[in-house]
Amino acid sequence: MKSSFLPMVAAGVLGGGVTAAALLGAGVAGDSVTRTVIQSPPLGAASSPVAQRGSALTMRDIYRRSAPGVVFVRARSLQDGASPFDFAQRSANVASGSGFVIDADGRMLTNAHLVAGATDIRVTFSDQRTVSARVLGKDEDTDLALLGVDPKDLDLRPLELGRSASVQVGDPTVSIGNPFGLDRTLTTGVVSAKQRRIVAPSGFSIDNVIQTDAAINPGNSGGPLLDAGGRVVGINSQIATAGAQGGVGIGFAIPIDTAKAIIPELQAHHMVSRAYLGVRGGDPADALVSLDDEAPPGVPVQEVDPDGPAARAGILGAGTVAGGDVIVAVDGEPVRSMADVDDVISRHRPGDGLAIALRRDGDELTVQVQLTERPASVPIG
Repeated sequence: MKSSFLPMVAAGVLGGGVTAAALLGAGVAGDSVTRTVIQSPPLGAASSPVAQRGSALTMRDIYRRSAPGVVFVRARSLQDGASPFDFAQRSANVASGSGFVIDADGRMLTNAHLVAGATDIRVTFSDQRTVSARVLGKDEDTDLALLGVDPKDLDLRPLELGRSASVQVGDPTVSIGNPFGLDRTLTTGVVSAKQRRIVAPSGFSIDNVIQTDAAINPGNSGGPLLDAGGRVVGINSQIATAGAQGGVGIGFAIPIDTAKAIIPELQAHHMVSRAYLGVRGGDPADALVSLDDEAPPGVPVQEVDPDGPAARAGILGAGTVAGGDVIVAVDGEPVRSMADVDDVISRHRPGDGLAIALRRDGDELTVQVQLTERPASVPIG
């Protein structure tokens, strides 16, 4: 839930410039009968137990228990063609993807980009029953949406929500979703990395993202990423691609801890309110700082939203003074990266005032900033 600025483009460039992350957008939105495809897992035979922290479930066990809670989401919109964040083309203005049930009241989680601009949403359950769904709340800054259906006469199978903070690199992962319209497909892999940062549909960044090599494709969007105990630890959102060569076995899931933190606000207010500073920071190595080797590197301010709180407080970006201001501390906490700045801002609410310590032309000064509501999309960068 951070506010650093990343380009609002269809693909966020990952290291080396050859691999890009794209939202898992629309899959094939047909109504034909499909069959489950289970990819050969790298963890051994499907009947082999996968142990983690005292639990020992086979992949068959996980699938048997969790697949009924995964739903097929179809969202019809007035949009003609794919949005910049869709990984695949939409079919007749219908995006298809995945979601999963989280409680007996008929609430489900999916991706915000899947239901963006939707005028009609249909959800199909494992018994092939299809019902209308409504958006209870949506947060494009985390690419999460909370859907609701009338639970009456439905065989709801809520999935158990785990703790994404507890996952470690190398832990087994299981993904269940509807890639290319193939309902409830299971694939397996491991946690490849933690604390990744990806671009949300709003253009802001999503932090602490889980990277996995479990095969996920268009249509898996919004489906669960499970641990070896069958608990949801993430919501599949993006994959890495190598242009026309297709996927490269790198997927990204929004942490379930992030979802759990915002569900109450989505339910109560239909959206999430976040504080906004209005700066785009750069690498500390880019800053023109004091020659004192012991001076904190801080965060160079590359650009300032002219209508944002930072500009009103007098914070200057690159080009306005020699190298621009360098943010040294926010609310009394030293910062060494834009992620540090984001972390402090995320703990505040719109309207809060805080002190920001700066370095400018070798001098140190402190300005007072009153945070505002984060805009719907990135205004700078």
